[in-house]
Amino acid sequence: MSKLLYNISIFFYKYGIHFAALWNKKARQWKEGRKDIFQKIKTQLTGNQQIIWVHCASLGEFEQGRPLIEKIKTTLPHYKIFLTFYSPSGYQIRKDYPLADYIFYLPADSKSNAKRFVELVQPEIAIFVKYEFWYHYLHQLHQREIPTFLISAVFRKDQIFFKSYGNFFKNMLSFFNHIFVQNETSKTLLLQKEIKHVTLAGDTRVDRVLQIQKEAKSYGIIEAFRGTSELVIGGSTWPPDEDILVKWIQAQKGFRWKFIIAPHDISESHLQEIESKLTINSIRFSKANAFNSTAARVMIIDNIGMLSSIYQYGKIAMIGGGFGAGIHNTLEPIAFGLPVIFGEKYQKFEEANYLVKSGGGFSISNFSDFEKMMTQLENDSFYKNASQEARNYVHQNQGATDLIFNSLPLA
Repeated sequence: MSKLLYNISIFFYKYGIHFAALWNKKARQWKEGRKDIFQKIKTQLTGNQQIIWVHCASLGEFEQGRPLIEKIKTTLPHYKIFLTFYSPSGYQIRKDYPLADYIFYLPADSKSNAKRFVELVQPEIAIFVKYEFWYHYLHQLHQREIPTFLISAVFRKDQIFFKSYGNFFKNMLSFFNHIFVQNETSKTLLLQKEIKHVTLAGDTRVDRVLQIQKEAKSYGIIEAFRGTSELVIGGSTWPPDEDILVKWIQAQKGFRWKFIIAPHDISESHLQEIESKLTINSIRFSKANAFNSTAARVMIIDNIGMLSSIYQYGKIAMIGGGFGAGIHNTLEPIAFGLPVIFGEKYQKFEEANYLVKSGGGFSISNFSDFEKMMTQLENDSFYKNASQEARNYVHQNQGATDLIFNSLPLA
């Protein structure tokens, strides 16, 4: 009965997406990206290849799988990486990722699709990243005895696997040869359900951000803009984050602080909206040079891709998303020792929970909280402790990529 309900839900979800595609861009991309998908795969694939299939739901999961992909390609380049995405937001941004040999949408999870896909791709190993549990794909891999792994997984006790009515989903976990989890809580939850093929490995993204830190690009324009001031960086901000940040910026006198805002949405309309809220001198990165940037107090980053390196110039970071669906990447700033401030929606992120407990990161509910937090961080001893705790997380949690890589049956 559970499998029947699952199949019915997949059916209605698929056709719900097709209906929504009439007016929703993301749904349209989901639909159009899967059109003639098997023919596209068949056309691109060539025979006699050793293929590792890596599946990611979206962009965040890709960033967790990326360090392992790069480890495989640099160490064992004869393997071909077949990368799939479920969400358009992952596929559209990473469809040209150079270290994957093949990049496709994952066809909807049905028995016929899964059988056809696995027969066509013939992966030697399958790797699912963090959250993806598709019954028919996992069952096909299990039936064909293809080693299948779940990496960077996080489990919470409120998930369906651990409910009295969740046996169908819990049984999916038995299809994995091994599960690599990010934290001790996840491992304990699985062991309590007699799921013993589990290892505490940590988060592969930590290895990625440490690599980014070592390879960070230099930006002379930002160095010129900063001058002798200290930088507060708003990373991947949304309007609620920006409203708080802008209000605080407007209240600052003198040039002790300068500010960088790197919004999640870099559309022209949103950039203009930010500029309209500012009454002090601001400049967009695309229009800045070493001369005209020095007089500005706010720089707005109007491109994608720079933010991870920009954090090297900062002192404090405010991370966006915490007043919406959930915070964005806190690992990138803390790799440079920046204490981080974010909204209330952070609980699903292991690193954010650690930072709040240790004093390397701080959750706020409103402008008043932000103002108080910034006052505390202006105290040298408080700041140094927060900065050290931020660094501690990444240095204490590195090594997940090598642990997982060394556990895979690769040759």
